[in-house]
Amino acid sequence: MHNLSPRHFLTLLDLSPPELNWVINRAIALKKIRNQGELYEPFRNRVLGMIFEKSSTRTRVSFESGMAQLGGQAIFLSSRDTQLGRGEPIEDSSRVISSMVDMVMIRTFSHSQVEEFAVHSKVPVINALTDDYHPCQLLADVQTFVEHRGAIKGKTVTWVGDGNNMCHSFINASKQFGFKLNVACPDGYLPNAQLMADNTDQVQLIQDPKQAVIGSHLVVTDTWASMGQEDEKKAREAAFKDYQVNPALMDLAQPDALFMHCLPAYRGLEISNDMFNDPRSVVFDEAENRLHAQKALMEFLLLEPKV
Repeated sequence: MHNLSPRHFLTLLDLSPPELNWVINRAIALKKIRNQGELYEPFRNRVLGMIFEKSSTRTRVSFESGMAQLGGQAIFLSSRDTQLGRGEPIEDSSRVISSMVDMVMIRTFSHSQVEEFAVHSKVPVINALTDDYHPCQLLADVQTFVEHRGAIKGKTVTWVGDGNNMCHSFINASKQFGFKLNVACPDGYLPNAQLMADNTDQVQLIQDPKQAVIGSHLVVTDTWASMGQEDEKKAREAAFKDYQVNPALMDLAQPDALFMHCLPAYRGLEISNDMFNDPRSVVFDEAENRLHAQKALMEFLLLEPKV
């Protein structure tokens, strides 16, 4: 059954704070169900179409496994082997694909492409990363924090590095989950100015990472050169040289602060070798939680629980 107007998840702002908290708590519950070896298959006969225009490890494995574990199926569509890559209008692709599947997940470059796809889709559309936002990663990050430290509301988070799609999603998360966010980015690599201006209540720019992490409960970073920016690698390494997260920087945060990174991580660049394996690092829990958080998100979008 296709709803007249499906719910989409293109940014964290598409769900209300109570709905987001439902997803986080549900993710924790679904993780238990899986770890206990219980079968839970509400998605029998349901199909997820996965459109990838950017490469992926965690996103593909987590969505495909999640769909299988919930009793459904996932179809992998890359732009290399569909008409999307040959320039079929997004509107046409959306109408056709959404008439055959129950949900669509898209990982692409331009955020406007995901928005346009959603406008014409008969089924829920999930943003699995665009150049502007990566909301699914934030669900996993918040779940990980909650599991290790309890509620993130009222806590202080520091973003260190590039003002990229992950940074933008952390800005949205600070609003939706109610935490303070310090952003430490060098000149030339700041997050979207409008997004910063819209969130001055809970977000502040503190360009010196040492200052920014003081009092933080969570410190987060990402690669300095994202997909498609490989040609800027040298310039970026120079600009970000003081922005490495290492144990000395973490020592300035709260004693029980956690460290997260959405991976892939480049040891010796944005993160030091010893930080990756530091007891404060929860990067592998965070990576696994992509599976559980996205299962909860798909359940929310397809089964529409009362929240």
